[in-house]
Amino acid sequence: MRMINKLIAAALLTVAVCHPINAQQNMENVLNERQRNMVAIACLEAKGDLENLSEAIHTGLDEGLTISEIKEALSHLYAYTGFPRSLNGLGVLRQVLVERKAKGIIDKEGKDADALPQDFDALKEGTAVQTRLSGAPFNYTFAPATDYYLKAHLFGDIFARNNLSFPERELVTVSALSGIKGVEPQLKSHVRGAKNMGLTDAEIHSIPGVLLQKVGETEAYRAEKAIAEVYGEELKEGEPIENCVFPKGEPNTAYARYFIGNSYLARLANGEGKLHVDNVTFEPRCRNNWHIHHKGGQILICVGGRGWYQEWGKPARKLHPGDVIDIPAETKHWHGAAADSWFQHIAIGVPAEGASAEWLEPVTDIEYDKLK
Repeated sequence: MRMINKLIAAALLTVAVCHPINAQQNMENVLNERQRNMVAIACLEAKGDLENLSEAIHTGLDEGLTISEIKEALSHLYAYTGFPRSLNGLGVLRQVLVERKAKGIIDKEGKDADALPQDFDALKEGTAVQTRLSGAPFNYTFAPATDYYLKAHLFGDIFARNNLSFPERELVTVSALSGIKGVEPQLKSHVRGAKNMGLTDAEIHSIPGVLLQKVGETEAYRAEKAIAEVYGEELKEGEPIENCVFPKGEPNTAYARYFIGNSYLARLANGEGKLHVDNVTFEPRCRNNWHIHHKGGQILICVGGRGWYQEWGKPARKLHPGDVIDIPAETKHWHGAAADSWFQHIAIGVPAEGASAEWLEPVTDIEYDKLK
């Protein structure tokens, strides 16, 4: 049954892809099976995706992770994803173990962390670990209590538990933060920390590919973007459309000569030939030429990513999901994606007798690059 679920998930991922990303596909993945499964478990825990987390834990146990290692990874993450996510993850692990035991599967318990010496100084040891991870002494003087918790508890008590190594803890942390929106500074900090703690450059660069395969495009992109920024590398991919709902469709070859860049078209409804409703997907920087809808206008409903709309003689308008553009007939305009993001909108042609579209000059790179 788990194998069937994996095949279904893979098929759904293929269908739902609105904007494929490379995620270091050209780099050989050097992470071993244990590490790859840690990546998936950590990211799914952070997302709160308990159904897929259950499958990832099953796979991890099948492929060599011990109960102790998974338990420790999920416990470690409470410092980064919060107790609710951590406890939910541990609850999923417990249920998985019950299911496997009922089927006669005996999983390796693994080694628990060694007891700390009686004279263990959590603040002293944690300060040293934090300095190593950060690459320099770090003092959060704005909030002294938080500074103490970070040093004494997180980098002292937690990192001192030796049933996960320092590189494994950072692998888990980077993977988890890639599953959370809005934590880019922390994610980049831990990419640097992973390097300082012993993960190789190749291992770090392999994380996005694992996330793309085992979790999702958005999570892979977050990791890839953070890694590129830390390493000073060019990021060639645009931001994927999160929670893509509508189909990407096929390459928009019929109208390709009126577009700069690649676009894709999915017909959603035909309205007995009178009302055309299409989902249009634009790759980053893709935009259509200036054009005019004669006699019948057009309505755009933005459903994913970020884009632009501009009428002749007016400033360009940024577009986000939920924005609706009612384009009057006879209005010269263009629309398309932002430079660093994929974009989708639903296009509804307003029915009118003798309606037509007049395609005009392209939106040049000089014009487009002025948009901020």
